[in-house]
Amino acid sequence: MMPLQFILCLIAGALIAPSLAPFDIPYLALAPPALLYLLSYQKNTTQGALLGWAFGLGFFGSGVSWVFVSISEHSQTPLPLAVGLTTLFVAALALLFSVQLYLWKKLFSARMPVLSFIGLWILFEWVRSWLFTGFPWLYLGNASLDTPYQNLLPIGGVWLASSAILITALAIAELIRSRSLLPLLIAPLPLIGCYLLPPLWTEPSENSLSVAIVQPNIAQAIKWNQGYREDILTQYETLTRNHLDAQLVLWPETAIPALFRYAAAPLAELLNDLDSSGTTLISGLPSAIPDSEHPKGYLIHNSLAILTNGSGVYHKQRLVPFGEYVPMEKSIRGLFDFFNLPMSSFSLPTSQQPLLSVGQTKLSAAICYEIAYPELVRTSSSDADMLLTVSNDTWFGRSIAPAQHLQIARVRAVENGRWVIRGTNNGITALINAQGAIVQQLPQFQSGVLRGTAQGMQGQTPYQQYGALPVLLLALILTLIPLGQRRKRDSRERYPNFR
Repeated sequence: MMPLQFILCLIAGALIAPSLAPFDIPYLALAPPALLYLLSYQKNTTQGALLGWAFGLGFFGSGVSWVFVSISEHSQTPLPLAVGLTTLFVAALALLFSVQLYLWKKLFSARMPVLSFIGLWILFEWVRSWLFTGFPWLYLGNASLDTPYQNLLPIGGVWLASSAILITALAIAELIRSRSLLPLLIAPLPLIGCYLLPPLWTEPSENSLSVAIVQPNIAQAIKWNQGYREDILTQYETLTRNHLDAQLVLWPETAIPALFRYAAAPLAELLNDLDSSGTTLISGLPSAIPDSEHPKGYLIHNSLAILTNGSGVYHKQRLVPFGEYVPMEKSIRGLFDFFNLPMSSFSLPTSQQPLLSVGQTKLSAAICYEIAYPELVRTSSSDADMLLTVSNDTWFGRSIAPAQHLQIARVRAVENGRWVIRGTNNGITALINAQGAIVQQLPQFQSGVLRGTAQGMQGQTPYQQYGALPVLLLALILTLIPLGQRRKRDSRERYPNFR
């Protein structure tokens, strides 16, 4: 039976992808945890770990296999090697579910299996937000958008929404397994409770911004080619010229494909005109910071900088392995082209990152997949009027990654009760309101400028105030209660004459 159950777990894990963007079948997110619970319920520890790994293969294989596009199309890595590296990446991530199921079967499933299953799932989602720099992708709570579960996001963040989805999913699983009445009564309770919660915990402030978000649609193949630098800067200037009346013009991640000193002269006239019109230009670009301890004498950062009508710089705090830095660089740099991607030598900042200011409006910044880190965005946005995020999703081609990335930005908007201004190179550029709704967006793979108004918000959501701690404590309690019950049982079996 194990080969069949291995395949069924693989399929169960793969159902996470259609529950999320761009397919958006949110209630399908109930299926993966419910099926994993049912398929592994009567298995031993070893079988549980194997089925957990199979589930992880399907989960990450369907949800993040878009890394193949980055490896294959943008680094000239041979196809067999690209397939091998993608498979290795997915198989390594799948080990997290293997460990999760191993611990569940080894320590917790004998007593109160439902509680411990839910608690461990949430704890492992949290672990994925920081382990080996973190990969906070494919959270169940991301599927809560546009459902009643969404009302939990500003209270306890994405992990509280994941918890509610798990409660419903496991109640359905127990109904199927035990055919008892209690799970039937429990299953709808999270949804009913979510209907009663307020959808918004913040309120509009006096600050708002008229914005012009430039989406140039520049091919990744030419972006870092010096021969195209002047053409790229000219394209940005052309797209920006008709929008000098905006309060904020936003260019995407590394829009200026060189240190600013190489772009200052070609952009001088545009920058002067923007200053004269009182327009703030914020652009992504690499920046060099002197550092006497570094072999080169400076550090290169992936940055966002205010170039006109103000000053301020934000350096990216969560770097993409291999894309922006190479782990164990001395050992593997140069082995093949994938480890030599352009701008794969960025450094982390050494000081706290300030908010960016456009007039009286305070902006919390996030570059690329930093927006996927719930706690990073929470801590930086509590005193901000709105969120600003830029990306270069050209790396992911026509895969599902850009839509997933936009969905994650929507989740951050709801968690923090803030509008999100999102600028990208080739899509999906968008304005997102404080309830996670897309107010305006540009189509992918087209150049253009999105014009709109972003509303500043004031106040803090409960999640901004307390973070993930309450949900993590709840998850810990859900795992410790069954463990305590097991120890009592073992004690009674070992010492039957003592009560």
